Amino acid sequence: MPTPTPRAIKFAFLAREQSEGVGAKVRRSVGTAKLRNFTPFLMLDHFNVDPSAGFPDHPHRGQETITYMLQGASDHEDFAGNKGTIYAGDLQFMTAGRGIMHAEMPVQDGKNIVGLQLWVDLPEDLKDCEPRYRDLRAAEIPTATTDDGKVTVKVISGRSLGVDSLKDLAYTPVWILEFVIQPGGSVTQELPQGWNAFAYTLEGVVSFTNGTDKPAQAVPPYHNVVFEQEGDLVCASVEEDAKEPARFFVIAGQPLDQEVVQYGPFVTTSREKVYQALVDFQTASNGFERAKNWESTIGKRIGRVN
Repeated sequence: MPTPTPRAIKFAFLAREQSEGVGAKVRRSVGTAKLRNFTPFLMLDHFNVDPSAGFPDHPHRGQETITYMLQGASDHEDFAGNKGTIYAGDLQFMTAGRGIMHAEMPVQDGKNIVGLQLWVDLPEDLKDCEPRYRDLRAAEIPTATTDDGKVTVKVISGRSLGVDSLKDLAYTPVWILEFVIQPGGSVTQELPQGWNAFAYTLEGVVSFTNGTDKPAQAVPPYHNVVFEQEGDLVCASVEEDAKEPARFFVIAGQPLDQEVVQYGPFVTTSREKVYQALVDFQTASNGFERAKNWESTIGKRIGRVN
């Protein structure tokens, strides 16, 4: 068998913080001019939301959203009567499919919510599926540790260090792995061949091997590191004399061979289908019937802290 080769770094860039509405700050990396439609990924937001803010009633069609709470707790509610709360360490996989209208709001405990939200495109033949949710609680996430104890990984989706994740969380095949590497630690992570992959750094400084013939690249927090599609694995390490561990995510997904035409929360494969999505939402039809005159309870909190 051929020797596995590390992926080279295509480029890396800082996800700059920007204001989003009132009371929300977002570091967006996927979905910016630097990294647009990195199939199957549409957007990655690292958000920090004031308890008086949030994301009141809004629609989606044609994509899946994966939300990972890093701090605080967030409520959700939709037009089908689904309600729930995710806490720090929990995830929610939401499939918009043919149409959904929902709200996502901070729990009213006076604390900001911090987390990541990843938008993943749906294969064209699944864009008209019924909307659904899959919650993954922190206690359910398998973890793995290297023999020396210097690397731990939460296997949210995919496989790492011989440990498999739970199955059937999203329709589009995606791996999401959260690593913490202590000073002096290193890890080699295999990835499915041909999948697109990137890393997002949260804490500390992590060095990624840059292919086979270039020096490793040290990356500080809040950067998106985009890897070349060629290669079998990603190698990451933290210097022995580092003052703190590094925390980062490795995310990979199966590319979709289809057009991406997006208008805000509607993701389709043609301009005509985007127009149709707008008409369907405005007329409460073809998947948006339950949006007519619907208002969430939690969306009314906007601008108010109890």
